[in-house]
Amino acid sequence: MTARILKHKKSIVITFLLLTIISAAAQFGVPVNHDMVDFLPDDTPSIEATEIMNEEFDGAVANTRVMMKDLSISEALAFKEELQAVDGVSEVMWLDDAIDIKKPIEMADTDTVESYYENGNALYSFHIEEGKEVETTDAIYELIGEENAMSGDALDTAISQESTGQESMNAAFILVPIIILILLLSTRSWIEPVFFLTAIGVSVLINLGTNIFIGEISFITQAVAPILQLAVSLDYAIFLLHSFDDYRKETEDPTEAMKRAMKRSFPAIAASASTTVFGFTALMFMEFGLGADLGLNLVKGILLSFISVMVFLPALTLMFYKWIDKTQHRPFMPSVYRVGKHVMKLRIPVLLMILILIVPAFLAQSQTNFLYGTGGHPENTRAGSDAAAIEESFGKFTPMVLLVPKGDLAREEELVQELDNLDHVKSTVSYVDTVGAGIPPEYLDESQTEQFFSENYSRITINTTTNNEGDEAFNLVENVRDTAADYYGDDFHALGQSVTLYDMKDIVEQDNTVVNLLTIITIAIVLLVTFRSISIPVILLLTIQSAVWLNLSVPYFTNSSLVYIGYLIVSTVQLAATVDYAILFTENYTHNRKEMGAMAAIKKTINEKIFSIGVSASILSSVGFILWATSSDPIVGSIGLLLGRGALLAFLLVVFLLPALLLISDRIIEKTTWKPNFFKGK
Repeated sequence: MTARILKHKKSIVITFLLLTIISAAAQFGVPVNHDMVDFLPDDTPSIEATEIMNEEFDGAVANTRVMMKDLSISEALAFKEELQAVDGVSEVMWLDDAIDIKKPIEMADTDTVESYYENGNALYSFHIEEGKEVETTDAIYELIGEENAMSGDALDTAISQESTGQESMNAAFILVPIIILILLLSTRSWIEPVFFLTAIGVSVLINLGTNIFIGEISFITQAVAPILQLAVSLDYAIFLLHSFDDYRKETEDPTEAMKRAMKRSFPAIAASASTTVFGFTALMFMEFGLGADLGLNLVKGILLSFISVMVFLPALTLMFYKWIDKTQHRPFMPSVYRVGKHVMKLRIPVLLMILILIVPAFLAQSQTNFLYGTGGHPENTRAGSDAAAIEESFGKFTPMVLLVPKGDLAREEELVQELDNLDHVKSTVSYVDTVGAGIPPEYLDESQTEQFFSENYSRITINTTTNNEGDEAFNLVENVRDTAADYYGDDFHALGQSVTLYDMKDIVEQDNTVVNLLTIITIAIVLLVTFRSISIPVILLLTIQSAVWLNLSVPYFTNSSLVYIGYLIVSTVQLAATVDYAILFTENYTHNRKEMGAMAAIKKTINEKIFSIGVSASILSSVGFILWATSSDPIVGSIGLLLGRGALLAFLLVVFLLPALLLISDRIIEKTTWKPNFFKGK
C-alpha cells in the first residue's frame, strides 16, 4: 500500500486538490441552522406542543418584543398596524388584544395594562417567521429607529446568522499566523509549516464540502469544527514529517525514507486518531442533536485528516521535498530540554496538591450555575442595551402558552384564576379574561374568538416575570404544568421559550452521563489495546480527567455562569483531544523503561517530549483562546475559553502529574502489562 501511494504521487496530489476545490465550492451550499430548538428530539413535550399549536392555530408563539417610547393609545394602535405590515411579522399582540380598548384603561386590571403600556411606552410582542430573521429584524430596526428597542429569540438568531461565519473567518486569520509561528519555532525549515497546514487544510475543506450530503449543520459546528479539526490533527502531519526528516539522515533515497517514515509513524498516528475519533463518536450518542451534529463533523474531519496525512502528505512531500532542503534554517529552539531532574523533584508536592484539589474540583464542576440557552448579549451592544431598556421599563417578561381542551369555560376560568395567583405570573390572556366565561363563543364573530379557540383547544397566554431560564423560570414551568394537570390530567400542552429550555435541560443533563461514560469507556479500550496494559489506561485517564475536572470547576469557584452545551462538549473534546499528550509521553517512557530504571526513564522522557507536547498544547490552547476572544456567541465563546484553559491544564498535568503516577505505579504497571520487558536494574 505504501509503495503504491508513493508510486502514484502525482495522481494522488491532483485528486486531492480537485476534491478540495470542489469541496471549497460545495461548502457554500450547506445550510447553517442557528435555532437550537430544532436540535431537540421530536418527542420532546414542548416540541410536540409547538407542532399541535401550529396545526390548530394560525399564529405562533411570540419570539420578539419591541418597545416604542412616548406614544398615545391611538399612536400605539397605529404603530401596531405598521408592525404587522412588515414582511415576516405575524401575531402582533398589544393591549387591545388583552382588554377592550374602547373602555377607559384606568378601569382595566393594572397588571394587564402594565404588561403592554406604561408611562407612555408601548410594548409589542410578535412572531418573526423562521428563515426570515435577518431581513425582518433589519426592517424593524429601520422602522423603530435608534431611540426605541427590540429584543427576543428571533433577534438572537439573526445576530448569530450574521456574525458566526464572519467570526470564524476572523478567528482563522488570527490563528493561522500563530500556528505558523509556533511551527517555525519547532521545525528546521521555512517551508515545512506550509506542508503541515496544506495537508490538514485540504482535509478541513473536504470535510466542510462533504457536509452537503448531511443536509445542514449547526452554527456551533460551523464555528468550532474546522478550527478544532485543524488543531487536533496537526500533530499527525508533524509526526510523519519529523519521522521522514530522521530517516533522510539514514538514507539518501527520499522514497525509501518516506516508506520507513510512514511505517514508523503509522501506529502512533493511528492510536492518536483512534482515541480522538472514539471520543468524538460519543457526542453522536447525544439525544440533543447539536452535540450529535458536531460529533459527526469532528469524526468525519479526523478520519479525513488521517487519510490526508497518510496518503496526500507523503505524495506531496516527495514531489516537493527539495523545497524543504533549500529552506533549511538553524533550529530556533532546542528539541531536548534538561528539565527532567527538576520536574521530578516536584513529584511529591504535585501529588499532594492534586489530591487536595481533585475532590473539590470534581464536586464543583457539576455545581456551576449553568445556562441552557445562549445567555444574554453584552450591554455595550445594541441588542444588549435594548434588552436592558425593555426590562427597565416593563420588567422581565417570558410568555408561555397553555393549550387545554376546548368546551368547558367554567373549568377554564378556574384554571386561569389559579394561574393568575402563581408567583411570577403578571397576567394571563384568554377568552375568559378578555370576553368572559358568561358569553358563549358561538354568539361572537369568529374574528373575535379565533385567537383563543381552535377546533380542539383553548389557548391561554401566560405573561411571566422570570428570565427565560434559571431556578425561578423552571420552577414556574413545573407549577404551570402541575396546575394544568390538576384540571386536565395529561390532556394539555405547554410551550414557550422557558418551557423549551426546561426540556432542553432535562435532555442535555441525561446526555452528560451517557456521553462522558461512553468517552471514557471507548478511550480506555483504545489505550488497553495500544499499551496492552490494564493499569496504564487508568493512569492516563486519571491524569487527563483530572485536568478536565479542574478546568470545568473554575466557573464555580469564580461564581460565573457557564453555557451547559459548552460544558458538555468540552468535557468530551478536552479528554479526546489531549489524551494524545499522555499517550505520546507514556509510549516514550515504556520504550525507555526497557533500557533503564524507572527514574532514569522518566527523566529522559520529560527531556525528550516536553517540547513536542508543548507545541501540540500551545496550538490547541491558541485555538481555544482565539475562539473565545473573537466570538460574540456565548456558546462558541465558552467552548473556546474552556478548550484553551483545558489544553494548558492537560499539558501541565502530563508534564508534572503523569510522571509522578508512572513512577509510583512502576511495579503495578510491570505486573499488569503484557510482556513489558522492563529493565531489571536500577
